[in-house]
Amino acid sequence: MATSPTPTPTSDSTAAQAVVEVLAGAGVRRCYTVPGESFLELSDAIDRHEHMDLVSTRHEGGAGFMAEAEGKLTGVPAVAAATRGPGAANLAVGVHTAHQDSTPMIVFLGQAETDRLGREAFQEVDLTAFYAPITKWSTTVHRADRLAEVTAEAVRVATSGRPGPVAIAVPGDLFGERVAVPLERAGYEPPRPPLSERDRDRLATWLTRAVRPVIVAGGGARGAREELVRVAEHFSAGVYSSWRRQDVFPNDHPLYLGHLGLGSAPPTLEALREADAVLVVGSRLSETTTQGYRLPSPEARIAQIDADPRQVGAGTDLWLGAVADAGAALSCLMGSRLPSSFRDWSAARRVWVESTRPPRAVEQHKGPGLHPWNVVEGMREVLPEDTLLTNDAGNFAAFLHRGWWYRHPGTQLAPTSGAMGYAVPAAVAAKVARPERTVVAVAGDGGTTMTGMELETAVRVGAPITVVVFQNGLYGTIAMHQARELGRMSGTRISGPLDLAGFARSLGARGATVDSREGLDKALAESVAAEAPTLVDVRTDPDAISPSAALSDLLPGD
Repeated sequence: MATSPTPTPTSDSTAAQAVVEVLAGAGVRRCYTVPGESFLELSDAIDRHEHMDLVSTRHEGGAGFMAEAEGKLTGVPAVAAATRGPGAANLAVGVHTAHQDSTPMIVFLGQAETDRLGREAFQEVDLTAFYAPITKWSTTVHRADRLAEVTAEAVRVATSGRPGPVAIAVPGDLFGERVAVPLERAGYEPPRPPLSERDRDRLATWLTRAVRPVIVAGGGARGAREELVRVAEHFSAGVYSSWRRQDVFPNDHPLYLGHLGLGSAPPTLEALREADAVLVVGSRLSETTTQGYRLPSPEARIAQIDADPRQVGAGTDLWLGAVADAGAALSCLMGSRLPSSFRDWSAARRVWVESTRPPRAVEQHKGPGLHPWNVVEGMREVLPEDTLLTNDAGNFAAFLHRGWWYRHPGTQLAPTSGAMGYAVPAAVAAKVARPERTVVAVAGDGGTTMTGMELETAVRVGAPITVVVFQNGLYGTIAMHQARELGRMSGTRISGPLDLAGFARSLGARGATVDSREGLDKALAESVAAEAPTLVDVRTDPDAISPSAALSDLLPGD
């Protein structure tokens, strides 16, 4: 993390000013928050600092998603701040997302004043206990002169090993106290543990001798894309991306074999099922990535490289486990000096490529609105291929996961936690952090109505994002499960069609409603060129519930 120039605080600095100096010195650039009375001085100090920005959001959930998205995109933690019980509860969904997604984040939680703690004061909650299960470290600071020190430790914890969120609860009277000038701190560089030579040689020999070696790459390998490509090419290994980490490896590379997500086309999994050697790099072997803990095959030898020792071997037996940074380990692996290999992955590659194309039946689609496949096709044809996509939870995402090719690094922000409401706030933060990028949020009407108010934030901070909404009038994922398991639906319909384009315009953004491919292409082209946020409300067919099922086929006939 690069060191940035910082102004020297005066001898009568407040504890909040001391905290902000530590944050700015660590490269932290933004705090996302709904302002609260329990951290007035912290908000003020951030807003007044020349190297930091205070971004006020419409809801703490939006603030949490924004901080998570910036940390995931840049590798540098952002701050999320909330007040006491209600604010902290609202923020928790974003913090949980950061925890599940291994994203660095610094969380400040305003707390009741020191002399009122433990007396069930106004909005008092035991925030340390509340946040402990969803953070790497949760603590309450009781002395103003310790705040800068604890903040520096929080940065170290959040960015070391497997990154994640750290929560600091602060009684409301501490931020304004006067403290001694903190020592100037150098920017902190997280350690990058290397692969041992012994493990390097064992892995290289194993991959060379394997018949069908496969690599499963996750978020821990995001910063090691070039090294990952070189290792895959040298050992002629097929590569799968783990759940919602599709940009970790170029999808147009002949060794890319698919995405281990929800609803992956079964034929694309055969190469992993038949692999005799599986190298897992920077990825948890989570329920989704392992397709319900069914893959890799029990007959395969599995090796895992991860920066977190708690993840190595968690949930499966390993032939070899190594605690190492993904980039350092992959670079080391290339130094084995063993000759390169060749294996023909063309058949498996063709299976994946075919799975990314709409079935022929989509061409004859006559239902109301657009088929979701047609929306993804329109996006592929109109949007720049290096567009940064943020995507929400919902069945619409299955079409996006199958149909969009991630050719460039840093082009996917998606919660592995499956949190609804992520896409719009994440897009705002991505555009603020990377203003030169084309940023597109992709969501359903359910997720949009949860956090779409953050379009007001986008307008206010000047973040011209595009929001593509698949509006089908349903909580589609749950409707599909209800139809399949119960033969009927309950509580999953959304009133509508909603005038989401009008909603966007009411917040100062642009809005367009489309129900044809021609209208979609025009709206997308105009939105990318616009200087203001744009919501494209795409009316889609509710019967097209997933790439492999129609809702009408799951429900009993009349």
